Amino acid sequence: MKYEFKDGLEFAKTMDEKDVLRQFRGRFYTNDEEIYMDGNSLGLGSRDAEESLHNILRAWKEEAIRIWGAEDGRYFNYSKVLAHKTKDLINADPEEIIFMGSITTNIHQALATFYKPTKDRYKIMVDELNFPSDIYATKSMIELKGYSIEDALVRVGTRDGRTILEEDIIAEMKDDVALILLPSVLYRSSQLLDMERVTREAHDRGILIGWDLAHSMGSVPHDFKKIDPDFAVWCTYKYLNGGPGATAGMFINRRHFGKSSGLKGWFGSKDESQFLMSHDFDQDRDANGWLLGTHSLFSMAPIEGSLNIFNEAGMVNIRNKSLHITAYLMYLIDSKLARYGYSVGNPREDSRRGGHVALEHEEAYRISLALRDKKVIPDYREPNVIRLAPIALYNTYQEVYRLVEVLEEITVSKIYENYTLDRVTVL
Repeated sequence: MKYEFKDGLEFAKTMDEKDVLRQFRGRFYTNDEEIYMDGNSLGLGSRDAEESLHNILRAWKEEAIRIWGAEDGRYFNYSKVLAHKTKDLINADPEEIIFMGSITTNIHQALATFYKPTKDRYKIMVDELNFPSDIYATKSMIELKGYSIEDALVRVGTRDGRTILEEDIIAEMKDDVALILLPSVLYRSSQLLDMERVTREAHDRGILIGWDLAHSMGSVPHDFKKIDPDFAVWCTYKYLNGGPGATAGMFINRRHFGKSSGLKGWFGSKDESQFLMSHDFDQDRDANGWLLGTHSLFSMAPIEGSLNIFNEAGMVNIRNKSLHITAYLMYLIDSKLARYGYSVGNPREDSRRGGHVALEHEEAYRISLALRDKKVIPDYREPNVIRLAPIALYNTYQEVYRLVEVLEEITVSKIYENYTLDRVTVL
């Protein structure tokens, strides 16, 4: 889509006045003294999430062990509660959605279930730009099955160091590939892959495929009725604002409900047999059969409150603002910052990008440190990317404009030269 933007703070103020989501900012704990642009890494806390957590704390205090049966067993079946609140974000049936563990543990569960190598089909396909933890999990499963990583791991290459072409993914779908694991949005460059096309091509070749939605869930609406993946995983602490280390989500396509879960735990049992304490696993009939241990209620509760906001705001509205405000940021980078060596490292087309802007500069690391001291919170990814995520639910156009002014100030005055190149643990 072609957008019409203007320079100046007054234009930003006008855009904020027109913002159909502006009322949601007050539901979040924002800090007027800083500009938070790191919601793609850790979303802000909300009053709704806080209330959900307090509700469980109160139930624990009042009910003790009875909490599991309180409110008609909603906490014992808390994954199902969250699944119903998530279904519209990905257009899936709630019976196909569960909440447990982390993305990495859920990848292990998915691979343990769906990676069934044979003599002729034994390879797993990934891309060389994927997040490391996904690759660690994939490699470990290959080794557990007795194969060598060098032989059984297929890596789709990048032509530009930023993006992966769907044509290159499809070209690697050979007869010996059993399973594919890819990110919906690449964590550095914000590239959004054509999930429907890639999934269809995989299925046409008899290959199972799963998606990591870490950098799209909550910023990009997905239609799993159309995309039709075999499985998907996602975290809830980024765009979904579920809190640090919040419980992750998982999708199991209903056509696989008859499969035996690769990893088994007692919460995967049918409700009617779980407390019979049999050593013979009686797997639940739907995606809940892939659950493992007892729900971590305190890590799940804030997700409920946050999901209430998403359902109230609507994913279409969230996506529309996300695309518009990131396009505005790219416009300002082009018009005000390009002269200082800044460039946009993410795809420009709406259909090909997620929720953050990949700002590139040869001094990106030290600039990111200077930004934090200027009360602007981004994050940095090697080798030269400052990730900036103006979040639809709580960031403003005026914040984006001030962010660009701060970047210009840091570069013109060369403030970044006062910072070390030594890497810190978390940035």
